[in-house]
Amino acid sequence: MEHKVIKTEEEYKNALKRLELIFDSELGTKKGDELELLSLLIDNYEKINYPIDLPDPVEAIKFRMEQMDYKAKDLANVIGFRSRVTEILNKKRKLSLPMIRRINKQMHIPTDVLIQEY
Repeated sequence: MEHKVIKTEEEYKNALKRLELIFDSELGTKKGDELELLSLLIDNYEKINYPIDLPDPVEAIKFRMEQMDYKAKDLANVIGFRSRVTEILNKKRKLSLPMIRRINKQMHIPTDVLIQEY
């Protein structure tokens, strides 16, 4: 089957149907290669037509804290200011550039997320 860049919703739906049919194909085979190509074409269409917004910086910090089983005192160790943790988590204080750098390095939250307005 020959594929091209997906430009319409109909082409997208057809690509999803085909992907479902060949989903279990082995890599290195013709169908496996088609699966890989089709996945890339679908991903490209979805990024353009169904973009996912970045999460709110504070919500991302809270989520990561939960994942890492961090408490407020653990976040204070990351940002360096125990008194600021509550203000930041309640959105009463903005993150500073040094805080963003430390959070990125120690908690692995992308800077693209942390630098957003909130």
